[in-house]
Amino acid sequence: MTAHSARRVGKAKRAHHRVGTAHRSRACPRSASKYAQVGQARPACAFALPTVLLLAFFASAAAAEIPLDQRRSGYADVGRDTKAMQDDDTANPGMLWVLDGEAQWNAKAGTTNRSCADCHGDAAKSMKGVAARYPAYDSVRARPVDLEERINICRGARQNATPLRFESRELLGLTAYIGRQSRGMPIAAASDPRLTPFIAAGRALFEGRQGQINMSCAQCHDDNWGKQLAGNIVPQGQPTGYPIYRLEWQSLGSLQRRLRNCISGMRAEPYDFGAPEYVALELFLMQRARGMAIETPGVRP
Repeated sequence: MTAHSARRVGKAKRAHHRVGTAHRSRACPRSASKYAQVGQARPACAFALPTVLLLAFFASAAAAEIPLDQRRSGYADVGRDTKAMQDDDTANPGMLWVLDGEAQWNAKAGTTNRSCADCHGDAAKSMKGVAARYPAYDSVRARPVDLEERINICRGARQNATPLRFESRELLGLTAYIGRQSRGMPIAAASDPRLTPFIAAGRALFEGRQGQINMSCAQCHDDNWGKQLAGNIVPQGQPTGYPIYRLEWQSLGSLQRRLRNCISGMRAEPYDFGAPEYVALELFLMQRARGMAIETPGVRP
């Protein structure tokens, strides 16, 4: 199958990933953090059964962070065929995006007519370890930025080119290509003290209950990982493989896309792509996974 035909198949099946439209709730604020929002409730009949099942499953949950020696990638929970797909670059569909990203790396762009390679040279050398230490603090913006935003910052400042749209094939391709250069490297522990309040904000979002079913990320991924829910193993939610190819999506997707899916599943209102709340969550999750190996591009069900 050519890369072009693979893309056509992926587009035809992409609709399978939709979880449903999220709504805000007056009764259950979406977060206990400073980012809390309140809105209008959705009719109870639309989600009563899933809510009852989830509440029963998590009834005894009390958030407790996973000990470092018990952390595991979602790769450990997938089937043999999915593992084989991730392990073989000739079978891993995420490599189609990596190849696109390599082409973009070397392509001239913007009014300066410069490529990423013109500034950074061979990505295998200059980008090695970069994905393992993002999100990183940006002094000009006085906040952390993730890898996707860094790419767009460079496009604007160095190439005078328009930003790439979130979840576009172009941005996913470049992010996957850069991430691929760090595969096998450990996620770095944050050493910049300026990141400390943002890590705390990400933790508050991860542990705070939100949405109309009043759940937190931690209830699922800290306290109930390894258990079965609706026939699926609950993962720890480690961010080691992003951008990741999900068979459900039939496409590559960013960590922010996955976070939006989870927030929608809790019947809360997702943030816009690129929102600082997502970057804080990404930063916290990367620190939660510190020392674990980068797998980009990972493959999951």
